Amino acid sequence: MSKTQDEILLGVNVDHCATVRQARYRAHRLDHGDEVEPDPVTFALLCEQAGADGITIHLREDRRHIQDSDVERTRALIRTRLNLEMACTKEMIDYALRLKPDSVCLVPESREEITTEGGLDIVGQSARVGEVVAAMTEAGIVTSLFIDPDPAQIDMAAELKSPWIELHTGAYANAYYHIERDKTLAELVRAAKQAHSLELVVNAGHGINYTNVTEVLSIPHLHELNIGHSIISRALTVGIKAAVREMKALLAVTD
Repeated sequence: MSKTQDEILLGVNVDHCATVRQARYRAHRLDHGDEVEPDPVTFALLCEQAGADGITIHLREDRRHIQDSDVERTRALIRTRLNLEMACTKEMIDYALRLKPDSVCLVPESREEITTEGGLDIVGQSARVGEVVAAMTEAGIVTSLFIDPDPAQIDMAAELKSPWIELHTGAYANAYYHIERDKTLAELVRAAKQAHSLELVVNAGHGINYTNVTEVLSIPHLHELNIGHSIISRALTVGIKAAVREMKALLAVTD
């Protein structure tokens, strides 16, 4: 989807809709249909109808929430963009090359964590990450690297020729009500300026919500925010369409 110069796009992450489903139907033979609910693909379609610019979905190695068929049905049914979050493993590389999402976001993955915590160390894994970026680029899939706002990581993203990065905003979100808040926001601002100077497209995500998003928008050169947990939480109160529309309204840039 095209965007105006000042527009910041909204990607909605639907993983935790599947988390709710798996809490009840983890051992069920079906991952959708009949009595199995909620369906993250239906959820994704409703997000689109409400104005989401893309759908983000993370197929983890342990399949703790999203299942293979969720991703495949989402790829077939959505009309916007599919952003597949994935680990740098051979299984996931092969899967992405078969699926052909619009973009992939390479993320770290630990089976002990509930959700992704911290950015991918692309400096320490430069050879492996570089191979993935090259493979995706050859296949016509845009690659984004989920990294902390660290100068060395941003320099390496440019060196590896990844067209996009996604700045990990988790440290800022965790510090929002604490003294470290200004410092963590300043780090994100500096990182975005550095990335832009290196001709990287700047996305951001993790821990962004209806309260802190206003300040997040002070980060320059933002192309897209990927938000999941907060929108899903809000949807429990007002419904998913209203939750997406509220966030889209907050992202609208005014003169």
